[in-house]
Amino acid sequence: MKKKESFYIPDTGISYPEKPDEHLHARTGGAAFTIDKDYPFWDRSFAFRWKSGWLYAGIFTLVFPLNRLRFALKIKGRSILRKHKALFKNGAFTVSNHIHRWDFLMVLQAVRYRKLYFPAWKENLSGPDRTLIRLAGGIPVPTDIHTIKCFNQAFDDLHEKKKWIHVFPESANWHYYPYIRPFKKGMFALAYKYNIPVLPMAFSFRPPSGIYKLLDTLFKKNVGGGGGIHLITLSIGEPILPDRMLPRKEAATLLRKKCHESIVALAGIERNLWAAEGD
Repeated sequence: MKKKESFYIPDTGISYPEKPDEHLHARTGGAAFTIDKDYPFWDRSFAFRWKSGWLYAGIFTLVFPLNRLRFALKIKGRSILRKHKALFKNGAFTVSNHIHRWDFLMVLQAVRYRKLYFPAWKENLSGPDRTLIRLAGGIPVPTDIHTIKCFNQAFDDLHEKKKWIHVFPESANWHYYPYIRPFKKGMFALAYKYNIPVLPMAFSFRPPSGIYKLLDTLFKKNVGGGGGIHLITLSIGEPILPDRMLPRKEAATLLRKKCHESIVALAGIERNLWAAEGD
């Protein structure tokens, strides 16, 4: 019988914020841009699609092997995608904890050769990765309430085309943080509205072994980020459907709770530090 991996807490040396949705590093400066009703939240121009296609070709052929090499990425539960293939015919939400700059690329590797769209922190789209984030499927979350309807319309259009959407409901990236933080409720309300399944995924960590242990010993603080090398596992859980017999608000709250519990269990956590509610 295969030995179950124990819950591993990386020694990162990182001081995490007190608020679970606070970003580790505040974004300052960067390229200024305007998000208004004329902004192409889902850019369907030929030039954009052409460049996005080339980016995804690079991700599939270069980044996927690099994930295996750099993080010894292990993906569990991919058979669930095949098992429930018919359930995903109208699209799906994939949901995970947010633990690394490259974690979206790992989710792409788990779902294999699908393009995913995702809500993106507006400040990240003024930073050095702004072009890559947009081409990968990032749709900025506007801060102006009058523009929110355009943002929502973009996701309505994506759903109409049966596209897959990924969400980090913790909202902020905490490098190598092992516990599951509270979830924002917005995307679970959308899952109810669209009546599509939510596919929970959990990032967890393994101590360095083999060649990675040697590299960690030799270089420690200078490799991998977060105080050394920490190997990554991505576990896929059973899809969860919204309860359409319940009112939208109640159903979204229940869906969030079930998804949070699933990701906690997938990560191998017996005592999580945070509740599901993050609004």
